[in-house]
Formats: sequence, structure tokens, C-alpha cells
Amino acid sequence: MPLRVRDIPLLVALALAGLGVHPAKTAADEWPASTIRGQSPSGDLFEGQIPRAESSSEFLAPPAAASLPDDGPAAELDSAPPPDDWNAAAARLSAQIEELQAELKDLKAAPPKSDDKKKEEKKDKAWYEKLNIRGYTQFRYNAVLNDEGDAPPQHVGDFSVQEDQTFLIRRARVILFGDVSDHLYVYLQPDFAVTPPGSTDGIQFLQIRDWYGDIYFDDNKEYRVRVGQSKVPYGWENLQSSQNRLPLDRADPLNSAVRNERDLGAFFYWTPTWAQDRFKYIMDEGLKGSGNYGVFGIGAYAGQGGSLREQNDNVHLVTRLTLPLQLEDGQLVEFGVQAYTGQYAVLSTPISPLGVGPPVRPTGTFETGDADGKLDQRIAGSFIWYPQPWGFQSEWTVGRGPALDDAQTAVTDRPLYGGYAMTMYRIQTESCGELWPFARWSYFKGGYKSERNAPWSHVNEWELGLEWQISKSIEFVSMYTITDRTNTIARNVADTRSYQQFQGDLLRFQLQMNY
Repeated sequence: MPLRVRDIPLLVALALAGLGVHPAKTAADEWPASTIRGQSPSGDLFEGQIPRAESSSEFLAPPAAASLPDDGPAAELDSAPPPDDWNAAAARLSAQIEELQAELKDLKAAPPKSDDKKKEEKKDKAWYEKLNIRGYTQFRYNAVLNDEGDAPPQHVGDFSVQEDQTFLIRRARVILFGDVSDHLYVYLQPDFAVTPPGSTDGIQFLQIRDWYGDIYFDDNKEYRVRVGQSKVPYGWENLQSSQNRLPLDRADPLNSAVRNERDLGAFFYWTPTWAQDRFKYIMDEGLKGSGNYGVFGIGAYAGQGGSLREQNDNVHLVTRLTLPLQLEDGQLVEFGVQAYTGQYAVLSTPISPLGVGPPVRPTGTFETGDADGKLDQRIAGSFIWYPQPWGFQSEWTVGRGPALDDAQTAVTDRPLYGGYAMTMYRIQTESCGELWPFARWSYFKGGYKSERNAPWSHVNEWELGLEWQISKSIEFVSMYTITDRTNTIARNVADTRSYQQFQGDLLRFQLQMNY
């Protein structure tokens, strides 16, 4: 029968017993130093220690650490020859130890059973078991405190900023996401609170917001192609989730570039591992990041806007470069530049030009025969100083795009420009959550291409607000807005002018639930 490691101390004790030394007990399961007691041929009792053995050679060496009486058997052992079978027993013991060492080497070379079991479980896991679910809902209340100017209240990003409106479910998102394989990540996000264009009294429709897959070309996930409906990589704030943004709505200068911030297309992203770690750190630390949209991105998309039917066979091209950096003192900053180009088909509705005469459709629109669309080009720069605790964020854009002319009779391509600047401060408390006071100024002049007739718009707006993160699940925002903006709603009434300025003050509240 093969010798076990735990039996070696017992064999050593037996070998000592053959020399007249009788141990009181043996350690069968470990290798500690052992106490031995014995009786010499003359009848004298003695006691000694066998030291912990580190190798087979120590087992075969004489127990030098044993403390034996001077007149005991030590002198006899030094001079007496060993028993006749000592050499044979030692040889057998040495052979058995070598056999055990070979078995131990084989065990170390074999993979652990637990790892095999985990790999087997991972391999057998169905794709739908790899998906995660999360979401958020935003409830709003808007009040118009001061209504001046020639147009009634209106805000492109929030249709409840109108006459006779109060409460609104702005967003109701449920998101399914996860790595369904080593090289495929999926992200599926419907919105249950959409008011589609043209709806006069129906609200809270279900509509796709995101529905895409990331196909990775390497194990480190540095190179990927995103295919489906997703955010167009233009504008840092456009890429930032509404779940993380401080102001209730995105600033008009960059948000007017892409309807719903999304479109159908394919985008290539390159994100080296150091940038992946930095983007993840920003999000994990709650610094209001925009997520991982690559250090470099390039792609093509339909151009009409997310969840809207494409109106021509032209595709838009977009590219973006951004650098998330960390300064020597630990401060995180990000610099970015982005640009796109394409042809945009403008949808129209009849209006009374400058409020004179019957309503007619402006020329240069899809319904009047211009299916090819108008030139649509922009470039923008982004600068982000992440809130640690002070933060600053600014983006500015210039370009040309579809816009209604001054006579309000035709849509042409006209220059546009604008941007915003925002500052914020993060206050972390021990018992009351987090407080985020912020202030933003935005300015825009240009055509609002996604609105009917692409009205020429002028926005000059100040927003002061406070976000209270009560917990990870509940956030509350209160915001005061001083605005001078173009009302982009077309008024299909004879001798009634459209697209005049709304000047007024708004008091706005939002309760957000994260789950």
C-alpha cells in the first residue's frame, strides 16, 4: 500500500522505537516537533524533542536535538552499530517519500476541481441569465411664474412647459443589459412615457430609446462596433444620461444637433484599458460622468433622429475624440472635440408667413419636394472639470444647418452657433445624502432642424438649481429658470405669426426614482 504523508512521523517514531526509544504519542496528521519519552537498558527514564522535519533527509538524520542523559543510551547509540534492518527500512522510507513527492507534483499540475466546476457552470449558463435590469422614472411639476414676450410658454425638452400644464412623467425607463457572450454586449432601453410627434391628446406611449449591441474584437474590449439605435457621439452632455444630469433638460445649442440624441447606425469605438478604467472610476465615484463612448469614435447614422422615419437616402457621418486625464493633484478633467456632416430633410406644416395671410408650407421642405434635404454640418468642443468638489462644464458649437429664412417662406441652410457654461459644487453629508447646487447659462442662434419648418431660434437662458440625492434610490431637483427663447410651435392660423419669443420665469421640480 502506498505511504501517505501523514504516516511519515509514525514511521520515524517506529524507527526510533527499534533503537530503544519509545515515543509517548505520534502526530499522524501534521509535522510538528514531537516529544518522546523512553527508558534506557539500565532502567533510567529520559525525555527529548524531535524537531519539525523539512525534508526526507532530516527524517533519516539522527535526532540530534533529543536531550538524553549523559549515562543513558546516547553513548551506546554513538558507538553501537545500527540494527541489521536499518538500512533496508531507510531505503524503503526514502522510496516511498519520492513516490509521494511525485504524486504531489502531479496534483499541483492538475487544475483545481473548483475552477473546472465554475467554468462548466459559466459555459452552461443561458444567455438570458446573463442580463441585468435597472431603470429610473422622472416625475415633474412646472409652474410659469412670469409670462412676458409675444409668445406663450414653451420648452422643446419638456412639453409640460405650456399653458394649462402641470404634472408630467418625463421619463419611465426600464433597461436590460449585459454581456451575453465574451464578445457581445447588448443594451435594450424602452421608454414608457413618450409623446410622439403629432399627438394632440395621447401621452405615455411605449417607444424604443436604445436597442443595440456592442461587438468586441479583442478580449480587452478596446475595439468594438456598436450596431443599432444608440446615442450619436456628438456632445458630451448629449452622451450623459438624463439619470445623471443636474439640469432638468439638455442645453439647446448641442441638443438641437440630434433629435432624441440617438439614431440608427453603426459606430466604431476605441477605448484603451487605461481609459476604460478612468471612465469607470468617474461613474463609480458619482462624478456625473457621461460613460464610455471611447477615446476615439467614428460612425455613420441615418440622420433624421432616433425613432423617426428616415426621409432621404443620405447618411450622416460623425467622429469624436476625447481625452479623460488626471492631474498630479488627482483632479479629473476631460477635453473633447466632435464633428458631423450630412443632408437633413426638413418636415413642414403650414404657417402664416410673418403673420400675414393664409397658412402655407415653406419651400425647401420634404412636403414641397425637397427630399434630398439641406446641408447639416457642425463642429463642437467640450471641456469638463469634474466636481471634486468644484466642477465646471462647457461646450460650444458652430456650423451650418437647415433654418427658416427671415421671411418665413423658405427653408435654407444658415450659419448657427452657441454653447453653454455650467458650474456645480458637490456637498457630501453624513446623514442627509448629497447636495449639488448648480448654475448654467446657455445661448443659441440657429435653425431648430428637428422642429417643423426648422424655425430660426434664439435662446438666452439662465438656470439656478439644487439637486438633493436623498439616497441612491431617490433624488429631488428644484430649479429656477429665467428664459428668453423662441417658441418653436407652428401656429396654423391665418394672420397669426409663429415663432415669436417667450420671455418668462419658471419654477420647476423633479422627483427621480432609481431602481
